Amino acid sequence: MSFHTLNPLRGTHGMAVAPHSLAAQSALAVLRDGGNAVEAMIAAAATIATVYPHMNSIGGDGFWLISRPGAAPVGIEACGAAALGATIERYREQGLTTIPARGPMAANTVAGTISGWHAAQQWSRDTLGGRLPLSRLLADAIDYAAHGVPVTASQARCVAAKRTELEPVAGFADAFLDNGAAPSTGTRFVAPRLAATFEHLARAGLDDFYRGDLARSIAADLAALGSPVALADLERHQARQRTPLALAHSLGTVYNMPPPTQGLVSLLILGILDRILTPGMDPTGAAYVHACVEATKLAFEVRDAHITDPLHMTLDTEATLSPHALDAMAARISMQRAAPWGAGRGPADTVWMGVIDGDGVAVSFIQSIYHEFGSGLVLPNSGINWQNRGCSFSLDPAARNPLMPGRLPFHTLNPALARFADGRTMVYGNMGGDGQPQSQSAVFSRIAHFGWNPQAAIAAPRWLLGRTWGQSSDSLKLESRFSPATVDALRALGHEVEILGDFDEAMGHAGAIVHHPNGLFEAGADLRSDGAAAGW
Repeated sequence: MSFHTLNPLRGTHGMAVAPHSLAAQSALAVLRDGGNAVEAMIAAAATIATVYPHMNSIGGDGFWLISRPGAAPVGIEACGAAALGATIERYREQGLTTIPARGPMAANTVAGTISGWHAAQQWSRDTLGGRLPLSRLLADAIDYAAHGVPVTASQARCVAAKRTELEPVAGFADAFLDNGAAPSTGTRFVAPRLAATFEHLARAGLDDFYRGDLARSIAADLAALGSPVALADLERHQARQRTPLALAHSLGTVYNMPPPTQGLVSLLILGILDRILTPGMDPTGAAYVHACVEATKLAFEVRDAHITDPLHMTLDTEATLSPHALDAMAARISMQRAAPWGAGRGPADTVWMGVIDGDGVAVSFIQSIYHEFGSGLVLPNSGINWQNRGCSFSLDPAARNPLMPGRLPFHTLNPALARFADGRTMVYGNMGGDGQPQSQSAVFSRIAHFGWNPQAAIAAPRWLLGRTWGQSSDSLKLESRFSPATVDALRALGHEVEILGDFDEAMGHAGAIVHHPNGLFEAGADLRSDGAAAGW
């Protein structure tokens, strides 16, 4: 199949892309109602939290990258810290040597997502003059939660695969099983308690999640279930505006979020590839995949040695992205032999979405609950499924990311944005733990270096070095659509190759929008997801 001939979605007034079509349509409807890209993204974020519940939740975290013409991009970090009561001693007293991945002790960090929506809406009002009421932005989510949506194949597969470990967790079965069984694809999924929570937020305001009646309800439920997160943790939480990291690329400037995210990893990979990719490479060939994989290994070395809560880091991220440092990293790559590879970090469930409006305001956004269904804990009053991001902490005080009250967890989340020297703006991203920076490198380089359109770049076969979606092997996983010659050549280079499905969900759900200087749009959504691009 000639992937580069696939057509993108094209538009003239605005564009949205999401891994569930209803979320993209929610964003588009807000744009058509006169909303800006930030308001559209809040609507998409609320909808996706309802219709794709295995991938994200308002009980999780989020990160925003926002660009507008003539101004420096801004980032919003909506990442919750470890509870003040979440101490290593507390876990040791329960006989634990590691933090559980499920249950109340996995729910040990504040959920930051809603604070990010709140900060983004305030920024929209102050900077863009956004005026759409919150009731309008949450309307689709309220309707879908109250009246139901068809269960996707992705959700049905996820519940069936994870039911054994999640069913004993308080609230999970009631929220996500269908009469005690995993739901079938196409059956109706309703979340009436979540609908009531959205309705309450629409009336009381988003800050009520942290400092209002909803906060008190959340805290009471968490305490009753045995989570360390308390009302004081919610009350002290605030989303923060952050300066994005910037990579000086030969084709423009690429932006991503600073630590505690692995945004630096994604930029390091692109910086290295800027030095070793050649115009004659086949973007589905062995030399190209090898270059991307070897760049990933070097970037992961930096991540695993340094990236954590920025208050506990000594690495100079700007120096790490300097031309001199990138030249040195690129020089370490052998195009004739694969370097040794250790262990990856494992799974993560996340959604990436993008919106660009007719004024050129661009939003790259990511929202996550960490593992599929997070901790599995569903709060009885609000229906909120709480994340397990804090299970990434270590109970070893000498580790890179030790559990510590008030400490931010390491995040694989990293929404990406590029401003090209030719006047184009691109938002792009992917879900999937270790796979996020890898798929970003594929999508970015196929578009930027090789001139493919967004849909072609996303649909072409991808790879994954390491673990994701519960897989235990750290092999180089290739989709089966790679040619036998490419597979054989990669094995000859020393890669431990494993073949997955043709459009395998292990590769994550990617998306991209390109806004051209003439005002026109191109977008691509991932066939591995239930997503769509929506434009007008």
